[in-house]
Amino acid sequence: MIAGESSQAYKETVTISMVTCRAIGIGTYLVRLGQRVIQIDNSHIILTGFGALNKLLGREVYSSNGQLGGIQIMYNNGTSHRTDVNDLDGIRSILRWLSYIPKSKGSALPIQPIRDPIERDIGFVPTKTPYDPRWMIEGKQNNMSNCWDSGFFDHGSWDEIMAAWAKTVVTGRARLGGIPIGVIAVETRTVELKLPADPANIDSEAKVVSQAGQVWFPDSAFKTAQAIQDFNNEELPLIIFANWRGFSGGMKDMYDQVVKFGAYIVDNLRDYKQPIFVYIPPFGELRGGAWVVIDATINEDYMEMYADPESRGGVLEPEGTVEVKFKLKDLFKTMARLDPTVRKIREQLAKTNLTPQEKSELERKLNDREKLLAPMYRQVATQFADSHDTPVRMQEKGVIQDIIPWRRARMFFYWRLRRKLRENEVCQMIQRANPELNKGQAEAMLRRWFVEDKGTIDAYLWDNNQDVVDWLTNQLDQNCPKPIIVENLRCLKRDSVLSKMRSMTHDLPEIRFDAVTHMVQEMSPTERNELIKTLIKLEVPGGAPAVTVDALPKSPIPPPVQADSDQ
Repeated sequence: MIAGESSQAYKETVTISMVTCRAIGIGTYLVRLGQRVIQIDNSHIILTGFGALNKLLGREVYSSNGQLGGIQIMYNNGTSHRTDVNDLDGIRSILRWLSYIPKSKGSALPIQPIRDPIERDIGFVPTKTPYDPRWMIEGKQNNMSNCWDSGFFDHGSWDEIMAAWAKTVVTGRARLGGIPIGVIAVETRTVELKLPADPANIDSEAKVVSQAGQVWFPDSAFKTAQAIQDFNNEELPLIIFANWRGFSGGMKDMYDQVVKFGAYIVDNLRDYKQPIFVYIPPFGELRGGAWVVIDATINEDYMEMYADPESRGGVLEPEGTVEVKFKLKDLFKTMARLDPTVRKIREQLAKTNLTPQEKSELERKLNDREKLLAPMYRQVATQFADSHDTPVRMQEKGVIQDIIPWRRARMFFYWRLRRKLRENEVCQMIQRANPELNKGQAEAMLRRWFVEDKGTIDAYLWDNNQDVVDWLTNQLDQNCPKPIIVENLRCLKRDSVLSKMRSMTHDLPEIRFDAVTHMVQEMSPTERNELIKTLIKLEVPGGAPAVTVDALPKSPIPPPVQADSDQ
């Protein structure tokens, strides 16, 4: 029962476990069911004690519980999200995690005062050579200038989780202008995966496996999906710094279920109910299957994709495109069309009066010329293929929304995030007023209200995030003199209720009299008089008034009684 309740609690609220001594058996499963785990040094998360296992195996294999579930096991396999030295540090970590999360489901995000200027440029710029992705997130110390190169998020707000597991992906929480947000980034460097030897198996041995950067492996794909699920349950917006060249598709990776974990990413993005921004950073790439699982069309209501001018995206890398679409024989045809020397030699070879020696000499010259030109033509072909992968072409094809330079990305995404949060808030109000509307219809209705309030001359301001944020904030302010949103919501709710009433009375005509009687009973005298005036103005098909004053009751209408159809 407790296990079932723990599983349900993870979906309904924020669950955090701190293992301060040991978790054994079902206690271990309860820790995992809560998902977010802080493990204190020298604590253990195990299913069975080492002594019992030794008796089961019939020999002294394990010497401590730490071999089975210490931090070197549970932190490295992602079960524990964080480790701390003592209980006080663990409690501090819990409080820090909670500071990013709304106080209850549906509550506003805990936005802190802005301590790091939004208008500043981002100091650290990603490079073509491998770098630590944490530098672009939180910044780094520049040893040459002896100053701090700022990162994308507020200084000191980055809090990484699951750092020792699946190191090709970096996950955590941070703040952007005081707004908490989930973060997923990509490791560009080659990392090492250490696989421990099992003392129970004399044939096993410790291994160190290298994992290339910018590639999704089974563990890093699972880590990505896990982080997305956690952030969604915490109702945090999400930003993904996309820089993947694809999934690792070797035999071992396919056996280790890389396809399954990649599909989990799509599942969790599809269920996400907060703004998601996918951004390809400078010199970042997004290719093939990696693009598929984070494309904005997975969740069009909440996902948006952007790119830096120096980024690239496409199905294949340019070299692969040339290899598939512009093979060597195609290069030779292009040379024959464009190069005068090749064209002249081919014309000479076409003559019929050549001696064998002359023909052999011309073929040799042609072969030498083609070998000389082939690298240059292939380079040009590669550049041509690369031109199709630029952000300009991505935007032209509609797969990204805009091109955002990295230096100014912080300010852009801050205002974009504030806008999307406000828009989602109003759209939820609209959908509560009329549940039949979907999110797309609610957004279209909100835009129409904006144009009606601003006028057609200022309608272009809808494309300016800051102007829309100011307008929405002003409209939701209680001191706003003419809140068009509040008035329209009232009208929308009224129309929705009337529509439901008409639908219900149409389906059940026999309740019309009872419904009207009940409503009249709830009316004040003034409202009842207004109703009488309205009824008197109505006409029946014969032209006479539907109701006369003499026919109206002089006293309040009594409660309804059981009556036959004639009465």
